[in-house]
Amino acid sequence: MPDAERTPVSLSKAVTWTICAVAALGFLVDIYAILVAPLILRPALEELGHLRFGTPAYDNWAAYIFWIPPLAGGFFGLIGGYLTDRIGRQRILVITIMLYVVSATAAGFSTTLGWLLFWRTLSFIDACVEFVASVAWLAELFPEPKARERVLGWTQAFSSLGGAAVAEASYLASHIGATLPSIYNGHAAWRYTLISAVIPAIPLAILRPFLPESPVWKHKRETGTLKRPSFAEVFEPRYRRTTIVTALLFACAYAAAFGAIQQAPQITRGLPEVIHLRAPVQQEIASKVQQMQEWGGLAGRIALAILALIIVSRRTLLRVFLLPGIFIVPYVFFGPATHSLELFRYGMFCAGFCTVAQLSFWGNYLPRVYPVHLRGTGEGFAANVGGRMLGTSAAYITTHLRVHMPGVSPATKLAYAAASVALFVYLFGFLLTFLLPEPPKSLGE
Repeated sequence: MPDAERTPVSLSKAVTWTICAVAALGFLVDIYAILVAPLILRPALEELGHLRFGTPAYDNWAAYIFWIPPLAGGFFGLIGGYLTDRIGRQRILVITIMLYVVSATAAGFSTTLGWLLFWRTLSFIDACVEFVASVAWLAELFPEPKARERVLGWTQAFSSLGGAAVAEASYLASHIGATLPSIYNGHAAWRYTLISAVIPAIPLAILRPFLPESPVWKHKRETGTLKRPSFAEVFEPRYRRTTIVTALLFACAYAAAFGAIQQAPQITRGLPEVIHLRAPVQQEIASKVQQMQEWGGLAGRIALAILALIIVSRRTLLRVFLLPGIFIVPYVFFGPATHSLELFRYGMFCAGFCTVAQLSFWGNYLPRVYPVHLRGTGEGFAANVGGRMLGTSAAYITTHLRVHMPGVSPATKLAYAAASVALFVYLFGFLLTFLLPEPPKSLGE
């Protein structure tokens, strides 16, 4: 790999840290957009489609809502990663946030399941492109390895605050929805929860157009030294192993998230202490369980940010979260998820800790293994083809595997399916770490 990017960063400290703050808020918005889905899924399907949990029609639409948006997001995110290398990081980020504001608002006003799926898909596309562009932008502001690790680690920790925020928004919507303006002559909490995603996006829409481009990318573009990105190049011999292994490991992380922990709100409503309660109360409890998972995810991201500065080997760092996850995450869904709300809440904290930290890991790792002209393209392939297109298919698998599981209630069957998927992807991910290349000490040119 070539030497480090030595182009001096000419931005002032104030501008640099403003970019960091905006990127952190962007990561929060991304996860807010993604994790709103499991919270609004059941009430939206019941209202718009008159579908009942546990029926084949419900399972099909749940799979569509969980999988089609990230599938489309992965495809367009891959294109967005390429465009990030072609036309710049900042320009892409401005476009995505404007689209996000429109799609998040429109989703809350959906009148059919088809329109809900369309607007959720557009929101997911924006989130997929956002991650790649933001990581590349931040990495190029801090060529010094330790500083880069710290910034990428701590800014990505805000993603989990996004998950906690959307859980709190869902909880508040179920409490104060009746006092908010009517939407289609009703006060459905799931609609306000979707629209609330616009609130943290407003500062981004205001600030991003005025922020500068990545100095490294801009310098290379202006001096004519920026190479043209190519999808084929990431599969050339020097990058092929990195590209394939990182995509598969990213897929495992997303499979654990979508195939297991994002099923928690539906499973929670089927627990013995919850199933006989009124629907708004069930929604509140499901929100609190997801919030517990997000606090665990935040703890995992913070732990990774600290350990990244201590543990030199990236393989070892990833195994710190994968190895305990092999035992913890399947147990949470096989045991507490079927009989104890209190144990399930604490279990979801641990599951979030092991799973969500892996997503921060890739934000730190990927910028180090691709040069400037391939950074968005390479990251885009791992995050979008591996994570969003392949990994999120676990939601479809879990939803349909449910019918083959033991258990009396649909929620118990879903919990067992989630446990099975989690066990497989954690084991497979752990084995893949033996093939993961260690990155060079410096960013490539």
